[in-house]
Amino acid sequence: MAVARSKIAPSLDDVLDFLGLIWTVDHALQSLSKRMSSSSGITGPQRLVLRLIGAFPGSAAGQLADKLHLHPSTLTGVFGRLEERGWIKRSSDDADKRRAIFTLTRRGQVIDGKIEGTVEDAVRKTLGRVSPADLKAAAKVLEALAEEITLMNQDAG
Repeated sequence: MAVARSKIAPSLDDVLDFLGLIWTVDHALQSLSKRMSSSSGITGPQRLVLRLIGAFPGSAAGQLADKLHLHPSTLTGVFGRLEERGWIKRSSDDADKRRAIFTLTRRGQVIDGKIEGTVEDAVRKTLGRVSPADLKAAAKVLEALAEEITLMNQDAG
């Protein structure tokens, strides 16, 4: 006879299994990101920011950070590395000279167009194999986990 598990308090096995999956995904993302860096000179996080700039040209750092649910200062190094490589251009906003806006350079547009072998390619292929309901459920769990961890970090700070 199977032991019923509470939906209110998942068992330690459920928690550890889920953490194991998260760490497996994190390790795989880090490994693919390193491979991308070796093969094309751009990491997964850098590519994500570059892709957002390509999708939303003329966005400010704060707008891009909002799309990633991050503080703008978290992206400072990423913007710097993308700019150093000549993939993005930083300009002053005409309405507020203190505010930087970002666009892709021609070199950045080339990188933006490459898909094969990227983290994004792996995600796109995976999402193509799951149902919309499964995707929605997974997103709900990941959003809840991100919120919980953010709250714990705020409480500790």
